[in-house]
Amino acid sequence: MGLALLQAVSIGSGFVALVVVVVVVVSVLGSGVKVIKEYERGVIFRLGRVQGGPKGPGLFLLFPLVDSMVKIDLRTITMDVPPRTS
Repeated sequence: MGLALLQAVSIGSGFVALVVVVVVVVSVLGSGVKVIKEYERGVIFRLGRVQGGPKGPGLFLLFPLVDSMVKIDLRTITMDVPPRTS
């Protein structure tokens, strides 16, 4: 039934394969977009080696499977220290 419907609409299997390939490429490129907030910095590693210094804030495009980024938070963390009794 599904093949008859494709033939009736005159959509070839080549077109369906092209749509699948385009969806996969767009999803891979979309996974490479990273946003660094104002209080963060990102260190980009390409195949395990550092690329320049810390980057940010802003929008960065990474190459999937080649680049990775580690986000570093610059905010100061405060914690209550209980008083020492002795």
